[in-house]
Amino acid sequence: MDATTIAIILMIAGLILLIIEALTPGFFAVVPGAVLVVVGVLGYFIKDFFETWYLLVVAVIIVTVAVTAGTIKLYQALAKPEPPTTTVVDSLVGREGVVMSDVKPGNLKGKVRIGSDSWSATSEDIIRAGAEVVVYAAEGVHVKVRAKDL
Repeated sequence: MDATTIAIILMIAGLILLIIEALTPGFFAVVPGAVLVVVGVLGYFIKDFFETWYLLVVAVIIVTVAVTAGTIKLYQALAKPEPPTTTVVDSLVGREGVVMSDVKPGNLKGKVRIGSDSWSATSEDIIRAGAEVVVYAAEGVHVKVRAKDL
């Protein structure tokens, strides 16, 4: 098989891997696909590229390192890390919710749903399940609520 045919086969194999990666992200075929394409292009344009094994090995190593570094930088740019979301109890004050299980004074067995989260709750008066409430204080992992004025 001549060098041009080998180069074309490498480029086609690399393009197939890149297409697979595009269709199924996370398959991790972008680096080997890009390496095959670049080595194929080098072999197509550099005379006797496939004749000297050491040139081929050095080129594959250099291209692999460069493509891997470029891919890492690209992924970092596309998916910038974000700090985890946390709820600060003070941010609950003033928010409205619905009682999931009866809330009673001096008892943390009551539950309220605020947004998509469920919180243990206490109150100054008995508030029955289904009632709408407003948070007026928050301590640790529980909230203090009062019935919402209608």
